[in-house]
Amino acid sequence: MAEGSSGEQLIAEAKKVSSTDPAQAEKLYKEVLSKPPGVNEAALRDYENALIGLGELYREHKKQQDLADLVKTSRQTLSTFAKAKTAKLVRQLLDLFADIPNSLETQISTTKSCIEWAVSEKRSFLRQNLETRLVGLYMQKQAYYDALTLINGLLKELKRMDDKLTLVEVQLLESRVYHALTNQPKARAALTSARTSAASVYTPPLLQAGLDMQSGMLHAEDKDFNTAFSYFIEALEGYHSQDDTPRAAAALQYMLLCKIMLNLVDDVNSLLTSKQAQKYQGKNLEAMKAVARAHSNRSLEEYEQALSDYRYELGSDVFIRNHLRRLYDAMLEQNLVKVIEPFSRVEIEHVAKMVGLDTIQVERKLSQMILDKVIIGVLDQGAGCLIVFDETERDAGYDAALATIEKLSNVVDVLYTNQASMLE
Repeated sequence: MAEGSSGEQLIAEAKKVSSTDPAQAEKLYKEVLSKPPGVNEAALRDYENALIGLGELYREHKKQQDLADLVKTSRQTLSTFAKAKTAKLVRQLLDLFADIPNSLETQISTTKSCIEWAVSEKRSFLRQNLETRLVGLYMQKQAYYDALTLINGLLKELKRMDDKLTLVEVQLLESRVYHALTNQPKARAALTSARTSAASVYTPPLLQAGLDMQSGMLHAEDKDFNTAFSYFIEALEGYHSQDDTPRAAAALQYMLLCKIMLNLVDDVNSLLTSKQAQKYQGKNLEAMKAVARAHSNRSLEEYEQALSDYRYELGSDVFIRNHLRRLYDAMLEQNLVKVIEPFSRVEIEHVAKMVGLDTIQVERKLSQMILDKVIIGVLDQGAGCLIVFDETERDAGYDAALATIEKLSNVVDVLYTNQASMLE
């Protein structure tokens, strides 16, 4: 018992000097960890506190390699702990990496090492938990195919074991991976499976909020912004109840995005002055307000200014960035159609001046609009002009010419194939 008390005193001393003398704190923590805890309850508690205390010290001083080494060196002692306790401590140590910048590669290598250890120790529950964590890390790295390989193995195993809760988590991750790969049908199918699995088991609030968030995002991809908005409300409430400020703020941003896409500027202003918004005030919400104002004014200049002023807030989130790009394209198209409507021939430079954009940018967009058949016409790049045709005039000549070219191309392909087969 005296030994336990001694360990407790060393830990208290280490915590006291951790900010003023980190080297001394590290030495004190290591002194406690150097003594095998055995089965003494007080010694076990001291070992656990010293382990997490040293991990937190490394986190505070951004020592990612030292933290990775601590995870590896502590595993031998952790093997003597109860399985549930070991799993909890390994997860706690790995969680500490999240606050260390640029530690993703170290997190991935350390997690892989822990998975190998869990396999050798035959701790399947811990291995599954770590593999699920590794999927999330692969997603951060945008290594989506590595994530899918891991997911497919986990899904087969979890369905066989009937572990519904972990199954929901993995199916939600699967949906997110397919969403990131822009495979919406598979993303929806995975989310439907996750919701079906969740219906037969208690789903913790954070996981339920994750399901709602993903549902909202997939509805937004289908341009069903009203349904998406209702899911984002549920997600916000779930994250808010668990004090998950970053994800609650993201849900609120997505709610604002839905109202912007629906051009409901009054609803945007109401949301920004609501009680919920007060808790999450910051540059992210200011950015959404600036975008809403520019969209309401139909001003591309204001819109570009907002994107420039809030480059990080609007560009760091892929979901927001993609939707704002689509919104910008739609606004630009509307403005260009409005400008060129009175003309049958118009200088590109004049069009650019009218919409307040760069000539090259406008020329590129006009080319795309011609290809998408939004505008029926051609670009005369030599003269720097856009020539606009009537629908009928265009149909008669250009469609016939395109059809002829396509048939000739098919003939050439057949002749080439025949020639190649003769040479064989």
